[in-house]
Amino acid sequence: MRRPLNSLIQSSAYAFYKVLTTHCHALKLGTLADVYTANKILNAYRRCKELHIARKLFDEIPHRDTVSWNTMIAGFVNCGNLETACKILKNMRRCDFDFDGYSFGSLLKGVASAYRLEVGQQLHSMVIKMGYEENVYAGSALLDMYAKCEKVEDAYTVFEYLPEPNSVSWNALIAGFSKVGDRSTAFWLLHCMEKEGVRAEDGTFAPLLTLLDDIEFYKLTIQIHGKIVKHGLAFDNTVCNAMITAYSECGSIRDARKVFDGAVGMRDLVTWNSMLAAYLVHEEEELGFQLFLDMQRLGFEPDIYTYTSILSACFEKAHKSHGQSLHAVVIKRGLEYLVPISNALIAMYLKSNNTSMREALKLFESMELKDRVSWNSILTGFSQIGLNEDALKLFGQMRSLMVEIDHYAFSAVLRSCADLATLQLGRQVHVLAIKSGFKTNDFVASALIFLYSKCGIIENARKSFEETPNDSSIAWNSLIFGYAQNGQGSIALDLFFLMRDRKVRLDHITFVAVLTACSHIGLVEEGLNFLKSMESDYGIPPRMEHYACAVDLLGRARRLGEARTLIESMPFKPDAMVWKTLLGACRVCGDIELATQVASHLLELEPEEHCTYVLLSHLYGHLRRWDEKANLTRLMRERGVKKVPGWSWIEIKNQVHAFNAEDQSHPLCKEIYQMLGELMEEITWLDTDTGLDILISDFDEPCESYDAKLLSAGNF
Repeated sequence: MRRPLNSLIQSSAYAFYKVLTTHCHALKLGTLADVYTANKILNAYRRCKELHIARKLFDEIPHRDTVSWNTMIAGFVNCGNLETACKILKNMRRCDFDFDGYSFGSLLKGVASAYRLEVGQQLHSMVIKMGYEENVYAGSALLDMYAKCEKVEDAYTVFEYLPEPNSVSWNALIAGFSKVGDRSTAFWLLHCMEKEGVRAEDGTFAPLLTLLDDIEFYKLTIQIHGKIVKHGLAFDNTVCNAMITAYSECGSIRDARKVFDGAVGMRDLVTWNSMLAAYLVHEEEELGFQLFLDMQRLGFEPDIYTYTSILSACFEKAHKSHGQSLHAVVIKRGLEYLVPISNALIAMYLKSNNTSMREALKLFESMELKDRVSWNSILTGFSQIGLNEDALKLFGQMRSLMVEIDHYAFSAVLRSCADLATLQLGRQVHVLAIKSGFKTNDFVASALIFLYSKCGIIENARKSFEETPNDSSIAWNSLIFGYAQNGQGSIALDLFFLMRDRKVRLDHITFVAVLTACSHIGLVEEGLNFLKSMESDYGIPPRMEHYACAVDLLGRARRLGEARTLIESMPFKPDAMVWKTLLGACRVCGDIELATQVASHLLELEPEEHCTYVLLSHLYGHLRRWDEKANLTRLMRERGVKKVPGWSWIEIKNQVHAFNAEDQSHPLCKEIYQMLGELMEEITWLDTDTGLDILISDFDEPCESYDAKLLSAGNF
């Protein structure tokens, strides 16, 4: 808020003025020779962060004591200058001053903030050498250092040496185990802490609440909430903010809102941001936009986190106008040059629709400073909308400019290699990923599985999977998809059951993969059972893409009536992907009446999408309904819809050859058409009664396969 910020600046200026006045009086009266007075003024300068004046005063103190040295060490540590603090400690020793628990405590605090484990270990040896391992202040700081550096076993060893651990010691240990995700040990420590009679504080509960991040911990979250109320911490800002996030992560937006509403008068900016994030996680974008307006109406100025969060809610087409309005607000407030906000704007334009790539590129090129996220956003955008050659060029540019290549960049470029079927180039990127230390990374492994699966080398896909820790769903989902796409649905389902037995966390993409596998091998009833049991057995409500998979499943089995009934029973309005899937099934089954009805829905939803017209046109042509086909062609012409030709490509000797329908641009065009003619004559001679006219007409199919559509919808 603006007013508290102004009052803070005023109070800081007043505090500095007061210190200067006291210093002048001390100089006039000659009382600086008294070490107590000098230390008091020195500490006041430290609190005002006027370390250059404090350092000058420190040098002028005739009779320094340990408190003088400790004050300077603490001052530089609090300002993030660990190197200078360490130098002061060394000078302190040279001047024959003994360290005490506060000396070690202050310096270890700086080590923990900078994650300088090696310096902390050196200090630990000094603590032991000087006999301070049982000092509560030094011991707690040492414990906190190891915990923040994620060396929780060492932190626990230090804890055991403390004769009487206080709440600070317990909290540091609990925070350490919470940080590394050791839920059982963290809650066991809470139990031990209560058993020892040590009172729990806000620093006890806040780290524990970060561990409650799934619907299965909802009851435990309620229990912890009860303890928080019992200890009188329900209105503490830190705990309140953590409670909002915990309830949201456990699936209860209602309880999160209750906590937020109960914090009236005590909310800070983090409280508003936590509630905003909760709404957006639960896809309550409209409530999120309203909250964004309310916080400003009540005087809270949005920060970088607020803007990046609310911009992430503008990805959907329905909220594109909000996104453009927010972009204008960002420019008006002079925030467009902040890298995180520019990155959020780029992501918003990329995800809102494929035509916004130009705006995203314009933003990217206007950025004076670009970080890794900026480059990765554009790279991923190119890859996702099919501009794969541009993605490969950008990747090369990133390498030439020495931009750090991380697992997200490797994942994006490998998927572009897969889409282009450039196996040799994909293998080269694979080698580069291994050299860069990403061999076992889940995201890179997932992209490699996708690459090798799409190129038909499922053995290499499996090998890439085996090289990962196999403890997250990312690589599992990719491999299940891989086997399903390669016609090995039974193995894909076996992998799902193995994944479940090993207690790997399932997600919505897992079920897209499973339903795809069922569709490919004709397990209709099994697939429908998976759809029905998703929410009841696994706590994952079906999304649009799951229903699209089920429609594809029924369509392949020629059960169009059931597919239509399933669409009508959906808990939300079907999107274009669902209708396209049903239209594809109608085409296969030759059901022109249902196809016409489905097409009318699609033309209403996407009047400029060429795929619908082409699919319906093919169906009219197959059934020899030439008048309807001609009318549809005329409608396309009137609406300015152009048929996008399909492309095929093949890699030979590390060179990609691309072709589209009736293409004449290839240098070996004459020889290719001659060979194609000979092949067609041979096929016709082998079997003239197999309905090859349907097959031949499919060669000109410009629309993506439905599996690919479903796969991309699952953010695979």
